Amino acid sequence: MIIKILLTIIFFAVMLGVGIYSRKQAASVDGFVLGGRSVGPWLTAFAFGTSYFSAVVFVGYAGQFGWKYGLSSAWIGIGNAVIGSLLAWILLGRRTKLMTQHIESRTMPDFFGTRFQDQGLRIVASVIAFVFLIPYTAGVYKGISTLFEMGFGIPYEYCVIIMAILTAVYVILGGYKATAMNDFIQGVIMLFGIVIVIAAVLNTQGGLTAAVEKMAALPSDTNPAVNGEFASWFGPDPWNLLGVVILTSLGTWGLPQMVGKFYSITDESAIKRGTIISTIFAFIVAGGCYFLGGFGRLFGTPPTLANGKLAFDSIVPSMLVTLPDAIIALVVLLVLSASMSTLASLVLTSSSTMTLDLIYHDKKSLPGEVEEGTIDDIVSEKVEQRKVVVMRVLIVFFIAMSLMIALNPPTFIAQLMGISWGALAGAFLAPFMLGLYWRGVTTAAVWACFVWGVGITVVNMLIGNPINPINCGAIAMVGGFPVVWLVSLLTPKMNRNTVDSIFKCYE
Repeated sequence: MIIKILLTIIFFAVMLGVGIYSRKQAASVDGFVLGGRSVGPWLTAFAFGTSYFSAVVFVGYAGQFGWKYGLSSAWIGIGNAVIGSLLAWILLGRRTKLMTQHIESRTMPDFFGTRFQDQGLRIVASVIAFVFLIPYTAGVYKGISTLFEMGFGIPYEYCVIIMAILTAVYVILGGYKATAMNDFIQGVIMLFGIVIVIAAVLNTQGGLTAAVEKMAALPSDTNPAVNGEFASWFGPDPWNLLGVVILTSLGTWGLPQMVGKFYSITDESAIKRGTIISTIFAFIVAGGCYFLGGFGRLFGTPPTLANGKLAFDSIVPSMLVTLPDAIIALVVLLVLSASMSTLASLVLTSSSTMTLDLIYHDKKSLPGEVEEGTIDDIVSEKVEQRKVVVMRVLIVFFIAMSLMIALNPPTFIAQLMGISWGALAGAFLAPFMLGLYWRGVTTAAVWACFVWGVGITVVNMLIGNPINPINCGAIAMVGGFPVVWLVSLLTPKMNRNTVDSIFKCYE
């Protein structure tokens, strides 16, 4: 216990120290939200990876999908690395950086409002982002608190409150730069931690070969006479496994807190280096988490909840509880690192979106247009400071809202994330990505995709989830592309000169 407490105190002290160190760079809006658009490839890549993977993955997804799909759940981690990291950086990184800087966009809702010349899109997008980031945040709280309770014996309620306070303090102090620097430190802990934890867990089963043989000997859930499904390449249910891969991999392309990392990176050469770093990070962390979860059945059946369903969120903690105290301390730091980085990214994204897109919105001309004077030309330093203060207040409000859900959470972490990612990426992914590449996307098509993504997710939830929230989220994301394409073909085009001025950034 002394080791656990000492390591945790050191961890918390470092996080707060970084916040204090970065506070001077968080005095302006650009500094607080984007780190001055001068964050290097290592910090950006680690910020992307640590915002991607949290306790939601390590505790919720790794346990639940490892139980359902066995060792084939490792495909989810591979998909996260190839689709969610490598392709995301290749297809979105450069174009997002150049266009958002060209049109002076600081947030994803602001991108929609400026790129498609409709401030209604900006307002609605900011509301969607704020509302649907809350359940994701609550899922992160629930995951970290489950492990914290196991490692320290502290009641769940105290854990989530401590997490909330600490995250709020260092984000409020240092803004994005503090978040990125802490993400790097936390990412290093995650990389070493996941490798050591996997080795320790497999050692309890006699090593990798023995553990795989034990998995191969397990009978199928549907046909007890059949063995080997949970050690096969594609597992017992490949189609639903594909749905999870799509949701957790493609989703990053349309999430404001993920895409925002490309806004702040220094230049195009940094994007190339960041692509490699981020992909390797995802292979190790995501691949490791799901690979570890795939052995969950070797550690007994999880307890049953009051509704008769298995308590999937207890699977990973049950795999770790028998490990030496030093390893458990490392696990707690690993999940703390993963979760706090994600929480910081979520609360910063939500507060900046509400402040810059709803409360304050600077009217700006498109590049090449001439005005007598824009608000950016005459804005006072006091107004800039006021915006930063409002963002800091909203960080507290957002954390309080997500805390209320976390203290009375739904059944499973995975369902919280499915609802959040499905609505956000279902609404934003297709119009954002196509808006970077295709001049023919219309304003009406963006509105149609907003309705599609949020509509299918909310309706499915209200009628009792006849479609699994995970699969529903995947359908929302993929379905957005034909929606945008078809509506764009049938509705009036944007002014050609306006679109050409926006796309000059790629010349």
